[in-house]
Formats: sequence, C-alpha cells, structure tokens
Amino acid sequence: MTVIERPPSLRHRAIFLSDIHLGTRGCQAEMLLDFLKKNESEYLYLVGDIVDGWRLKRWWYWPQAHNDVVQKVLRKARKGTNVIYIPGNHDEAARQYCQLTFGDVRVEEEAIHTTPDGRKLLVIHGDQFDGIIRYARWLAILGDWAYNTALRINTAFNWCRRKLGLPYWSLSAYLKHKVKNAVQFIADYEKAVAGEARRRGVHGVVCGHIHHAEIRTIDGILYCNDGDWVESCTALVEDFDGRMRIVHWAQETTRRRAALPRLTAPTHVAAE
Repeated sequence: MTVIERPPSLRHRAIFLSDIHLGTRGCQAEMLLDFLKKNESEYLYLVGDIVDGWRLKRWWYWPQAHNDVVQKVLRKARKGTNVIYIPGNHDEAARQYCQLTFGDVRVEEEAIHTTPDGRKLLVIHGDQFDGIIRYARWLAILGDWAYNTALRINTAFNWCRRKLGLPYWSLSAYLKHKVKNAVQFIADYEKAVAGEARRRGVHGVVCGHIHHAEIRTIDGILYCNDGDWVESCTALVEDFDGRMRIVHWAQETTRRRAALPRLTAPTHVAAE
C-alpha cells in the first residue's frame, strides 16, 4: 500500500491577504482555508475587505467555511503570528477600532512593514485612491451590485468546470481585464498608490482593493498588490531573504494534485 505523507507547512516571513469578502457567495473560503492551513508566517497582514459589510447589510450569508477562516486566523494569532488587520471600504466599520487589539489581532488604519534588508513598505487597502469610492459612493454601490452579479455567474461557471474535472478559472477576472476602461483604471490606480509611497518617503507599497495581483516597479517604487479571494485566489508572500512574490493558490493546488502518485489496485496473479 502506498502511503502519501502530508507535505510540511510552507514557511514565510510575511503573508499579505486582502479582498476576501467573507459574507458573500463569491468568497472562495474553502480554498483560502486550505492556504491558511498549509502556509505559516511570522507576520500576517489582512489588507482590507476581509468581511463584506456592504453585502451583509442587505442580506445575511455566513456559511461554516467563512467562520472557519475567522477561527483559523484567530488561532494563528494566539499561537504567536503577528496579525495586523487594516480595514478597507467594505469593512470600513472596523476603522473606528484602529489602534485597538481584539483576540491578539491588532487593528490599524495602515502599517509600515520593514523587510529583512531594511526597506520600508507602506501597507494600505488602497480605496483612498479610488475616485469613485471617494466622490461617487452611489456609483460604487451600483458597481458592487454588478460585480456581485458577475461573481454569481462565475460561481455557476466554475461549478460546471469542477464537474468536468477542470481547474478553477475566473471568468469575471478575464472579462474585467479585457475591458479597456478597467485596464486604464488599474494603471491609474497603481500610479496613484506608488505616488503616495514616494510622498511618504518609503521604498514601496502593499495594497489590495482592485482585485488585481501585481508586483512591479513604478518610477523606483516597489508596487505590490496581493489580489483577492473571489476571483484570482492570490496571496503576496515575503520570503526570509526579503523577496516578494505572488502565490496563485488555485493553480498551486491543481499542480500539487497532479503531482500526487496515483493509487492502483494490486494485481493478483493466479497460481499455476
């Protein structure tokens, strides 16, 4: 009988997660829980929109998997992980509790993360640099409704893919990145956030908000966006040498499953 050993947990210096949107049907809570179980870190930054207060105000949706994610984060904090929660626009109600600690989780409006080589990174959600959020909230709410409609279609689409044995693929992310105006919005947002980091005198910035994972240098500033857990299922991780990289957990899970040895029934040879 072949014994398959459980792979050891992956260790990182820091993990950055944002735009989980617990409380919505589009949240990939099971996949996130799998990531949290298999990845450990000294620092865990929750970079906004962890719980979707906008959606929960309209109707309640909170399955067990969403509660399991919260419990797993709290368990990590109790066991010594430095957990910093930076609220975003969808969980903005938590901003009134900044500079307080709940269950070993520190709530901050923003943070400065220092890499092993001494670089300082501004950690913010990033909705401050979204003009629609700041000056046309009604349009943001309308866009949120349209976005969640697309996510419901995406959920049904991926249910069919799973039945066919195909890996997760985000239809909504594909459509968003094909729209010219959306692409321009992402570019403008990235430049605005990098500009704020330059103004603050730091070396780089880590943010979320736009559900588009990216690492690139903009006019000498390191720009890192950790993506989301409704479309791309991505996390930003910092290795112990200070290297930043994006983990695409859906693809990683597919790759790991493909690498597992196949179990075959034993062949019995009849005695002559």
